Amino acid sequence: MRNVVLHGPGEAIEVPNIAVGCMRINELDDAGRRAFVDSALESGLTFFDHADIYGGARHLCEELFGAVGVEREAVQLQTKTGIRPGFYDSSYEHIVRSVEESLVALRTDYVDVLLIHRPDVLADADEIERAFEDLYAGGKVRAFGVSNHNARQMRSLASKWVAANQVQFSLAHPALVAAHLTVNMLSTELSPSRDAGLLGAAREDGVVLQAYSPYMDTKRWRTFMGDQENWGKLNEVIERLAGEYGVAPEAIPAAWILRVGGTQVVTGTTKGERLARIAAASDLELSREHFYELYRAAGHVLP
Repeated sequence: MRNVVLHGPGEAIEVPNIAVGCMRINELDDAGRRAFVDSALESGLTFFDHADIYGGARHLCEELFGAVGVEREAVQLQTKTGIRPGFYDSSYEHIVRSVEESLVALRTDYVDVLLIHRPDVLADADEIERAFEDLYAGGKVRAFGVSNHNARQMRSLASKWVAANQVQFSLAHPALVAAHLTVNMLSTELSPSRDAGLLGAAREDGVVLQAYSPYMDTKRWRTFMGDQENWGKLNEVIERLAGEYGVAPEAIPAAWILRVGGTQVVTGTTKGERLARIAAASDLELSREHFYELYRAAGHVLP
């Protein structure tokens, strides 16, 4: 299992390059959640991604995870804050209070990573940094970052506070790399930069880009895996490459994301057997030719 390095204000944190998303564990019963966590750990996946809003009630999924009773030193925990019902809140008071509540829900004294979930137009960078400083000094958070922030928004915070930026990125949603490939073109909707050059900025700053919805066709809100009607060519190539590399098909789209470098895949599945298949992507390095073949098979323009 390969790791990525998250650069916190203190020592660096090494975590698996595949993270386990916990936003749907409220759909499982107690036994199912225990099996879910055990399956992840058996596959070498020890980094669990949470948010204070997951589960439909504040801190619900965190509470359900905490109740599983995982050995704390065997895992790394990430959570997010900043979304409240109907508005965003990146104030000092909300950040600190939310982390305190997350610690109670997760039954831990600290989280490894805290992200600001969404950009807040009313946010004050100094106020966010003060919250981060106090949480770090108090031993409650080891590293920090943002989510769904473009390059300029990410860089509004001092670099020591941004270890990761969680953004949507997949073969079905390639905006992170598309603008780099279609510079100054008028003939494709993928040409405009939608993130102010986030990929380049992250590489320059050593920020890990965490890719969520790695299998999601968000136009139809379902997975592109196995969707022959809308993603037939892509699935054909995925199946062929899975055979060539000796892995399950689920590993190929994840390996495509990891091939970009400085990236981490955030899974969304609650099925243990699928976690194991995805985990195989961790040590799989697609060839340069296959990386671009998958991009083209997904219907994207390569000039």
